[in-house]
Amino acid sequence: MYANLNKNKKRILKTALIVSLLFIGFIGYGVYWAFFDMSRLPTGEYLTEESSPDGTYTLKAFVTNGGATTSYAIRGELLFNNQPGKTKNIYWNNGEDTVSIEWVDNDTVIINGHSLHVPTDKFDFRNQ
Repeated sequence: MYANLNKNKKRILKTALIVSLLFIGFIGYGVYWAFFDMSRLPTGEYLTEESSPDGTYTLKAFVTNGGATTSYAIRGELLFNNQPGKTKNIYWNNGEDTVSIEWVDNDTVIINGHSLHVPTDKFDFRNQ
């Protein structure tokens, strides 16, 4: 009788642990999605673009106006010229309304003083 009671307690504990972990994971993903996902950034107004020396990438810069309560921000969107339609946000910085883009080599770009190795690096002021 006691062995059966022990098994039920273990089963309930395991189920509660699994449900708790799933709930925490769901909440964590929701916070990431709502506040840190770079694919959800506002579009903004087009400023300029620069292509990499070998033409593999093009970096387009946009300025967003957050309204009366938020300052301007710059969004940098990387276009993969060899894969039409493929883009990736690699730069997001608050408090800027102008942009300076300089390609150092085929895979390194400096955006407003922040050096990024594309396509793996990204700069997001919210993570600093």
